[in-house]
Order: sequence, then C-alpha cells, then structure tokens
Amino acid sequence: MAKLKKEEPAVTVNGKKFLVADFTEEAKTQFVNIQAAEAEINRLQVQMALAQTARNAYQQALVIALSA
Repeated sequence: MAKLKKEEPAVTVNGKKFLVADFTEEAKTQFVNIQAAEAEINRLQVQMALAQTARNAYQQALVIALSA
C-alpha cells in the first residue's frame, strides 16, 4: 500500500506559494495576526447574524402588537 505524502503547510500570497516552515519570525507573527483577525471577523459575523435574527423577531412582534 502506498504511503500518502503529507504536504507541508503553505500559503499563497500575491500568486506565490510560501511554506509556513520557511517563514521568518516577523512573517510568522504577521501570519498569526492575520489568523487572529480572520477569527475575530468570523466571530463578529456570527454576532451580526444573531443580532439580525433578534431584530427580525422584534419587528415581527411589533407588527403583531400594532395590529392587536
């Protein structure tokens, strides 16, 4: 049975592929910062979806209250 070769983690920036293992310390720091920013954006998008859902429910409740 053939062994699958595990690919090293890499990122593509401006069309050029870079191996994460070859990053300088500064590049690693910036890469981690990007990952943290993306995680925060994702968290905020979830929060936005929750707030929009709540707003829609409040609007629906207002319509019901006004038509009573």
